Amino acid sequence: MKRVLVDSGCSIKQEETKKYNIELVPLKILIGETEYQDGINLPMDEFYRQLINDKIFPKTSLPDLGDLEEKVNKYIEIGDEVIILTISSEISGTYNAIKLLFGNNEKVKVIDSKSAVGGMRLIVDEINRFRELSLDEIEDKVNKFIPRIKIMAIPETLEYLFRGGRLSKKEWILGSVLKIKPIIGFVDGKVRVLSKKLGLKLGMQALANALKECECDKNYGIIASYTYDRANIDKLVEMTDEQYKKQIRVYDNLDPVIAAHWGPNAFGYIFIGKE
Repeated sequence: MKRVLVDSGCSIKQEETKKYNIELVPLKILIGETEYQDGINLPMDEFYRQLINDKIFPKTSLPDLGDLEEKVNKYIEIGDEVIILTISSEISGTYNAIKLLFGNNEKVKVIDSKSAVGGMRLIVDEINRFRELSLDEIEDKVNKFIPRIKIMAIPETLEYLFRGGRLSKKEWILGSVLKIKPIIGFVDGKVRVLSKKLGLKLGMQALANALKECECDKNYGIIASYTYDRANIDKLVEMTDEQYKKQIRVYDNLDPVIAAHWGPNAFGYIFIGKE
């Protein structure tokens, strides 16, 4: 039997794990002196209350490696194989830590998603499509699939990305002072500014147009992601062509471990481009 473990940077909720046939590995969030497990003991409402009202800037960290090692070893002892999918190694040390933990164990395959949130959801779907193949074959399929993932999002404020080290000071100044809205995505696993638009409306229109420009593959659907409030994502959907509106498969209010770096009211689309 193959077990698929995915770190909580995927933003898949606990109640969705049966649907995806996975187990979540919670990353940690530090708020002040209190440490939480993402998706376990930090309710979304409480997280956003502190984020918005208390103006906190949370820190995120690796999952509990001891618990993970114990769980994986139990699966191996009963003859199972394990796939562990992590958030991009360019924005978190999770992949490298887990890779080091299990070394070259032939029963464990650690895969760097080079992505996050909805991109990881799409990878989980791909893993499930080929679950009967060998671990090496699944890894090969996933690595060929990853470059097709498109993540395009606009944060309402750049303060959280800047403080978390995901954005340069120059880019922060451009967005904060000149009111330029950067469209942010992943390039080779790194968070990058893909383009810049003057004002929110032009930014939204660029996101809506990107589905056609990038030749969104309708076979995989579209993930509409947002943090805290749906107002911005709903406006984006209104601007979107009808043929793509029908392809939206989920509205994902991002988990705290990701929202901690994006801040409230960020929004965007995640989809698969044509081969």
